[in-house]
Amino acid sequence: MRLKHIKGAHERIEASSYIVHNPEEERGNYRNLFHNHNPIYIEIGTGKGTFIIEKAKKNPNINFIGIEKFDSVMVKVVEKVEAEKLPNLLLIRMDATEIEKVFDHEIELLYLNFSDPWPKKRHAHRRLTSPIFLKRYESIFRGPITIEMKTDNRHLFEYSLISFNEFGFQMNDISLDLHQDDIEDNIETEYEKKFSSMGFPIYKIQVTKSI
Repeated sequence: MRLKHIKGAHERIEASSYIVHNPEEERGNYRNLFHNHNPIYIEIGTGKGTFIIEKAKKNPNINFIGIEKFDSVMVKVVEKVEAEKLPNLLLIRMDATEIEKVFDHEIELLYLNFSDPWPKKRHAHRRLTSPIFLKRYESIFRGPITIEMKTDNRHLFEYSLISFNEFGFQMNDISLDLHQDDIEDNIETEYEKKFSSMGFPIYKIQVTKSI
C-alpha cells in the first residue's frame, strides 16, 4: 500500500519534544529520559497511535515508546500525543531492523499489533516474528522476553506460533477470536476496529522466554 506523502511531516516530527531524535545515542539511557525507573513497554509499528496513547493514559506508572518508520504515519501520532501531553510516552522514528542498536536490556514488554504479514515466502525474514527478529529482541529486554501480538492475518499468526515455539517461548495466553472471547481491557488499534467490523477474527497471543 502506497502511503500518502504529507508535506512538512519530517520537519513537524523533528520539532516535537516527544521524539527521541538520536535513539542510538540513548541506548541504555531510556529510564533517564523518562526521569523515573518505571517499566518500559514498546510498540513496533504504532500506526496512528491509538493503542499506545490509550495504554499510556491508562497506565501512568508504565513508560511507553512507540516506534514507527514512516514520516507520514508518525506525524499523526505526534499531533495526538502533543494534544494529550503524556509524560510517560516517547516516540522513535526508525526501522525495526535497528532495534538492538537502540535498546540495551531495558525493555519489559513488546507489542506487535497488526504487523505487515509479508505474505510471500521470500519475504518471511521481514516478518517481526521471524527467527531473525526474535534473535534481535533478546538484547533489548532487561528480564524475560515478553511479547504480545495481535493480528487479523491467520497465516502470519500460524507462522508466528511455529516461530515462537521453535525459539523456545512459552505460550501464555492465546485467543483465536479476541472479540468473541471478550477479553477485558482490550484496546483496539485502528486496524483492529476496521477488520473486526468486517467480521474478521482477531488473533492474539502473549509469549515469554527467560534469558
